[in-house]
Amino acid sequence: MTERVPWDQLPAGLRTAIEDKTGTVTASTPVTQGLNCTTAQIITTRGNGPLFLKGVRDTDLEGASALRWEEHLTDTVGGVSPTIRHAIRAVGWYCLAFVYVDGRNADLGPESADLDAVAFTIRRMHRLRTPDIPIPPLADRFTGYLMPGEAEALAGGHLLHTDTNPHNILVSNRGGTAYIVDWAMPAVGPEWVDAAYTAVRLMEYGHTPASALAWLQGIPSWRSADPKAVDALVTVTCRRWSAIVGTRGAAASNERFQQLLA
Repeated sequence: MTERVPWDQLPAGLRTAIEDKTGTVTASTPVTQGLNCTTAQIITTRGNGPLFLKGVRDTDLEGASALRWEEHLTDTVGGVSPTIRHAIRAVGWYCLAFVYVDGRNADLGPESADLDAVAFTIRRMHRLRTPDIPIPPLADRFTGYLMPGEAEALAGGHLLHTDTNPHNILVSNRGGTAYIVDWAMPAVGPEWVDAAYTAVRLMEYGHTPASALAWLQGIPSWRSADPKAVDALVTVTCRRWSAIVGTRGAAASNERFQQLLA
């Protein structure tokens, strides 16, 4: 399990730097689920109310890179993700303080009341602009596994999240709005990709292929997706995962992806 440092054990210089921006922290509640940060907590502040704080040491290069992506994209994804109120760099730490959403992880199971809210937010993501910063093409994460023509099929200019697992979907307890959080692995590619990834997650969490595909039909970008591009995504994803974990280990995941071709 990733080390988690509570508020009162953070370096005094870091706590001071945080409070210089947020106001005095009067309470903190550790968050342990679904995160890879070294510190993650809800802090109650005198100046800004509740905020969600997460951070890593500068020596955690992968974690710091993930936080930088979130900081770079916060203005772009506002509305579908809680925005960042403050970025803090001090005494060898890098932290972000987000607008706090009182919510829970999405339920992606069959008959879940969250499914419509998740679909609504996925459709809203299609309207996000692509920021004027270099974002890796989706095909880049399949380097070494691509066959001729597949990279071209996966080309596109739409901002993608690429990891819509339930821990990255927060459903507000007030109103039931779904927020997509943790924009740590962005890519650019065809606009239907996040919807397709989410449908695969639905199957992982108990939906039949028919049920997941029926949900997916509610996403306009999927209905107009180029079949050659869908085939490229499924084929290279299965090829890569089989190479990493072996044919038997990849079988269940690959079968779910292959249902997208139906």
